[in-house]
Amino acid sequence: MLARVLAARGIVEATQLSLPLSDLLPPSGLSGIDQASTLVVDAILRQTGIVIAGDYDCDGATGVAVATLGLKALGANAVDYVVPDRLTMGYGLSPLLARQASETGAKLLLTVDNGIASIGGVAAAKELGMSVLVTDHHLPGDVLPDADAIVNPNQPGCDFGSKQLAGVGVMFYLLLAVRAKLRVQGFFTNRAEPNLGALLDLVALGTVADLVSLDRNNRILVSAGIEQIRRGRARPGLRALLKLAGRNEAEVDASALGFVLGPRINAAGRLDNISIGIECLLAEDGERALALATQLDQINRTRRKLQTQSNDVALDRLAEVEAATRFGVCLFDADWHEGVVGLVASRLKEHTNRPSIAFARSQQDGELKGSARSVPGMHLRDVLATIDAREPGMMLKFGGHAMAAGLSLRERDLERFSSLFDTACQEVLHPAQLERVLETDGPLDQMGGLELETALLLAAAGPWGQGMPEPMFDDVMQIRSARTVGADQRHVRYQLGRSGGDEIVALDFGGAERMLTGGRAHLCYTLTINRWRGKASLELLIAHLDAKADF
Repeated sequence: MLARVLAARGIVEATQLSLPLSDLLPPSGLSGIDQASTLVVDAILRQTGIVIAGDYDCDGATGVAVATLGLKALGANAVDYVVPDRLTMGYGLSPLLARQASETGAKLLLTVDNGIASIGGVAAAKELGMSVLVTDHHLPGDVLPDADAIVNPNQPGCDFGSKQLAGVGVMFYLLLAVRAKLRVQGFFTNRAEPNLGALLDLVALGTVADLVSLDRNNRILVSAGIEQIRRGRARPGLRALLKLAGRNEAEVDASALGFVLGPRINAAGRLDNISIGIECLLAEDGERALALATQLDQINRTRRKLQTQSNDVALDRLAEVEAATRFGVCLFDADWHEGVVGLVASRLKEHTNRPSIAFARSQQDGELKGSARSVPGMHLRDVLATIDAREPGMMLKFGGHAMAAGLSLRERDLERFSSLFDTACQEVLHPAQLERVLETDGPLDQMGGLELETALLLAAAGPWGQGMPEPMFDDVMQIRSARTVGADQRHVRYQLGRSGGDEIVALDFGGAERMLTGGRAHLCYTLTINRWRGKASLELLIAHLDAKADF
């Protein structure tokens, strides 16, 4: 069973399951890494100030923390950081953020998880007398910023073997190159050489939270970071967040990074100030870490409430835009918070299986900010670029990846943009791609594998995530009982029966509307391990179910 699951994901030899750090691709493969590391080494040797310009999501926050901790460990004297306010500045290195960075007195500005599209911001920083080093992983536009050095695996001419590095991963690679250059220059002759591997818990978190594909290189980084957390060597901030979430460090996996830690860091950037998350990651003592983690946990609770309310409104309003007849869906609500529209867009995409954009009013009068999510087979940024070519200036700003993007436009242009988006989506998508498809690894119960031991075996074969999807199975089972659970009664807890086996617990999160109370059901599910009071038991997480029993 395990061999079949892994082979379906391109792993056909046992050696591919071994993920030693020694197998990481070398930094030398990144274009611009030599010039970039020279800039940083010069700043360290001259003891000139370095300021990091970050981003307001988890990848950006972990990237800032890795840069700050790593540079200080490598001997940098004055290291500061600035991050944009989501509501007033928007994404990336803007001229306004460049000015704020200049006020720190630093002579080298180092971006993390942004900058490849910051033409104006880089120019402003250089006019203010700073050297600029861009580290990013987003797709570049037609024009690159006039930076002193650029490190981005996706920039033109870069042949690096892992195009899927997250922003924090790019920063980690820069630190490796800086350390190597300092080592050659004899910098560590009379001082201890830092162990940059101590930063891998943060690298793993940012990589998983940013939903980049877990290619082999990223799996090595994530696996090493998870192992560090399990051994009790995580940053105090991560340990505090796990404690508040009731999670055992020794049992952390990629899912915990993506669904427990990531959202709590992201919540600060969505609703408050990402600096709270960064300071939590930088905290050196447990007391301060716990205080900041508690703040993040409270902000995340508010985020959940806003998200639930906004999602309900979005799903109720789908009929108004005749979503079933469209290839691309755009929705705007005057009450939506700018910080949660990305989550609303994700929910719309999941519900309609169509590329979706959710808009909220921005701080600029008459302007909307939108967050977009795509479906497999459609490159979202390319579609936005097509629209921009057809209607130059309609989008005030846009950028992103194949599956996620952001944009801003004038409210008066929303109806016209919605039509253009639908048309552009129709041009690149076939109607069959709008059908929801769940790819499974087939039946598990028939192979006798529906046991706790199977869940433990699969968990050990991870990390699972984007590009390395967690195993999903489908079987027909008998529903013995069902009841709604949760504070809002949106979830369902099932007791399932199977031939020749004991009852199994299954959870259907958000499944109250499709709840079945008896009979035979066809289920698609993943395996999870419920640990309670020292005992472990098997639970199923339902991704789909229906009452049809014959196939």
